[in-house]
Order: sequence, then structure tokens, then C-alpha cells
Amino acid sequence: MGWLFYTDRRVQTYADEKSEITRLCTFEGDTRKTELVKACKVGSTWYAAARVTNLDGTPVEDATYVTDPDGSITFAAVFLTAYDNGCWGYKDMEESAGPNESRAPLGLIELLSDLKDPDSYAQDWRQRCRDWASIPDYQEGDKIRLAAPVTLTDGSTCQIVTATHYRRGRQKRRCYRIEETGGLVRLSKASLAGSELLSSAKGEASPVLAEFLAGRD
Repeated sequence: MGWLFYTDRRVQTYADEKSEITRLCTFEGDTRKTELVKACKVGSTWYAAARVTNLDGTPVEDATYVTDPDGSITFAAVFLTAYDNGCWGYKDMEESAGPNESRAPLGLIELLSDLKDPDSYAQDWRQRCRDWASIPDYQEGDKIRLAAPVTLTDGSTCQIVTATHYRRGRQKRRCYRIEETGGLVRLSKASLAGSELLSSAKGEASPVLAEFLAGRD
């Protein structure tokens, strides 16, 4: 399915977007109904968990999803969104269609029904979401070894860095100090995948507390 834009400009705010995602995930046919369970926006992408139930109360039979104990199935939908000249638009796809965007929160993934095929596109998508969620959120002063050297714009590489920040106006922005040169570099979250914490500034900040805790062992 391609992009659909609303030329009436009725969607302008976050609340408008969430309301429209809810509407798109809520419908009823002759035998089944679908309702939104949870929706989360990450960047410009909406992730939704939608539950399907049979109107007559019988268990839902589906080729992709294992029926839950209550007889329903819950699947994920991904909505790419954008504004074009003030008009909001979206492109939607179900998780089994192999969407590229894969940053759904773990809380949403945990709501989904199990999959029958362990090698399906949906299974791969869910794992990529879990991998993204597992990337650590490092704190100021943490020393990190990246999973692989990162090539910088000058052609040099770095692999061991320390989390720090710099200021631009009133804003503090995350950056990393390169172990070998002391220079600063901005790193994307994706580049931190598989990284290893070598030392924690939080743990080193209070030797008195460390000694106290050691004495209690």
C-alpha cells in the first residue's frame, strides 16, 4: 500500500495523530472485530498492537498467529507518517510484511500473540525491535568499547570512548570522548549496538559507598 495524505488538514497535533491511528486500528466486520490495544510513536513512526476477536466468541484461527488463551490474536502494525505542505499522511503495513522501521518498545512487543513460523518476517522484525531496545543508554563518564571500530569523517577510527556532552546554547548534547585522541565525536544509537561497558562513572563516583557496601558482604 502506498502513502495516503489527508488534504483536509484535520490531523495537526500528536493527539490528532493518535486519534487517527486508533480509528485506523478499530473496525468491525460480519464475523470479527479489531481494536487498538496500544500505540506508541517513535520518531515519525507509529507502532500499534491490535487485537482481533470473533463476534460469536469462538477462538480466532489464523495462519500466522497462535491463538491466545482468551481466543483472540494480537498483531503489530507499523505506520510511517509524514507532513507534506501541512497535510498529514501515512503508509501502513502489518509486521509480517517485513517493515524496515523496527523500534517498537518492548512493552508493545510483549502484547503480541506468538508466531507459528519461527523464521517469518514478523519474527525477524520483533527481534530487531528487541535488539534496538537492548542498546544501553550510557551515562555521563561511562567508558565504552564499541562492538566494531567506527570510521570518522577524517578517515581515522575509534572504538573505546567515554560518554560526555557539549553545550550548544542552553542545550546539553550527548557526545563521546575518543580514548586515543581525546577528541569528541557524535555517535548514533545504532553504532552503540553490541557495545560493552568497560567502567561506570556511577560506580567509581563514590568510593566511600563502595567500601560501605563491601563491608556488608
